[in-house]
Amino acid sequence: MRGRQQCGPAWTMWGGHLRGPSRLAAPITNDPSRHILRSERGFTFIEIMVVVAILAILAALVVPRIMGRTDDAKRTAAKVQIRNIEGALQLYKLDNGVYPSSEQGLRALVEKPSVGVIPKKWKIGGYLPKLPEDSWGNPYKYLSPSPKGDYEIMSLGTDGEVGGEGVNADITNWNLEKD
Repeated sequence: MRGRQQCGPAWTMWGGHLRGPSRLAAPITNDPSRHILRSERGFTFIEIMVVVAILAILAALVVPRIMGRTDDAKRTAAKVQIRNIEGALQLYKLDNGVYPSSEQGLRALVEKPSVGVIPKKWKIGGYLPKLPEDSWGNPYKYLSPSPKGDYEIMSLGTDGEVGGEGVNADITNWNLEKD
C-alpha cells in the first residue's frame, strides 16, 4: 500500500501535504456536513452598525434635498400640461378658425361645444382625451379673448387663489418661462 493508506485513519490529506491531525483546520472532504465555509458565518455586529451608520448619513444628506423639490415638481408638471393644452388649442383653431370662447371653455377640447359659435369642423374624438386638472387637483382657468392675447390658461398654484408669490404664485401660459 502507499503513503496515506498505510498510516491509517489518523492521517489525512491536508491541503496537498501529508500532516498529522489538527483541530485548527477543517479537512478537505467531500462530505458537505463537515465542510464549514467562512461565508456561512454571517456579519459581525460592528459590520452591521457601520453599514447602518453609512445609510443614516446618506439619508440625512439626500432626504432634505428631495423633500424640498415636491413643489417645484408640481409647478413643472402644471407648466407641461399648460403647453399641452396650448397645442390642443392650436389644433382646434386650425380646424375651426377660432379659439373656443370663455363660455365654451377648455371643455370644447374634449366635447363638441353646444353654446356660442358651434364649430363646423370639430375633430371627432376631440383634441384632448380628457380635461386635465392642475397638479393640485384644481381645474385650469381659461379666458378667451384675454387682455394679454387670444387666450389665457391659468393654474392658481398651491393655494388655489388668484395671485400669490413663490409656490403660491399663479402659473399662466404667459409666464411659463418664469421661475
